[in-house]
Amino acid sequence: MATAYLGLGANIGDRRRNLVAAAASLAERVGDVLALSSIYETEPWGFESENRFLNAVIVLRTGLSPFDLLDATRLIEIEMGRIEKSDGTYQDRVIDIDLLMVDDRIIRTRRLTLPHPLMHERLFVMEPLAEVAPEVRHPLTGRTMREILEDLRENK
Repeated sequence: MATAYLGLGANIGDRRRNLVAAAASLAERVGDVLALSSIYETEPWGFESENRFLNAVIVLRTGLSPFDLLDATRLIEIEMGRIEKSDGTYQDRVIDIDLLMVDDRIIRTRRLTLPHPLMHERLFVMEPLAEVAPEVRHPLTGRTMREILEDLRENK
C-alpha cells in the first residue's frame, strides 16, 4: 500500500460539486481517504480566464501502482466530462486531477513524472498540500511541504 497525494481543481460548471464528485470517485475506486484539504479559491495559473478555480488536495491509501493510479484518475476526468488533458496549453476545465506524489517515489517517464515537476511553484497546490501533509518531505529536495509553502509565499 502507498500514500498518494493528488491535487484537484475545477473552474467551470458547479466547481464545488465537481471536486466533491471527484473525491468520492477516488474514494470508491482508488483507496481509502486519509485526508481532504479545505477548498481554496484561486486565480487561473498559466492562462487567462474569467473563471476562478476551486482547488483541494486529497490523500489516499492505495494498492494501485502510480501508473494504474494515473489511469484511474484519467478515467474519472473523462467520465466527468474532461476529454482532453493539457499538453502544456492550459484551459478551463470541469475537473483536473494531478498526481503530486506517491510516497517518496521518483518517476521520470514520458507518461508520468513524480513528484509533480511544478507543484513547488504553485500556491494553489502547496497551500492545500501543506494543510494536510505539513511534515511530509519532498522526495527530491528533502524539504517539508510547510517549508516549501513558506518559501513560495515569501517569494511570491
